[in-house]
Amino acid sequence: SAFNVLVIRTYINGLPESLVESAKIDGASHMRIYFQIIMPLSKPVLATVALFIAVGQWNSWFDAMLYNGFNEKLTTLQYELMKLLSSVTNQGASVDNMKNTDGAATVTPTSIRAATTIITMLPIVMLYPFLQRYFISGLTIGGVKE
Repeated sequence: SAFNVLVIRTYINGLPESLVESAKIDGASHMRIYFQIIMPLSKPVLATVALFIAVGQWNSWFDAMLYNGFNEKLTTLQYELMKLLSSVTNQGASVDNMKNTDGAATVTPTSIRAATTIITMLPIVMLYPFLQRYFISGLTIGGVKE
């Protein structure tokens, strides 16, 4: 999206110009500067944009509803969770049908919303520790002292 382009552009414009100048003095071409200087220093912003895109795709139930809405075998987890939430909200969560076997506890629409939120967040939370090292961007621009 345009937001991601602006984030990446702002990050790359913030890189020190002296890195590019020193590479040009050493005889590096534009492609070499891009792939050997700019891209390695851009790992944090690329990981951040990748996480934004992953979260957006993980939470998109509308695409599955739009393209696979008539075929029940091709639905995604997010679409099923959205259907569950809408059915609980529309039906008002009949307390008699949702009682525990001993009758002590009931399932409320709020608890179902909380459970679906946890199910939705779990894969992203499990992915974050692997991408965490890329979010520490202060260490990447330590090569040039200005």
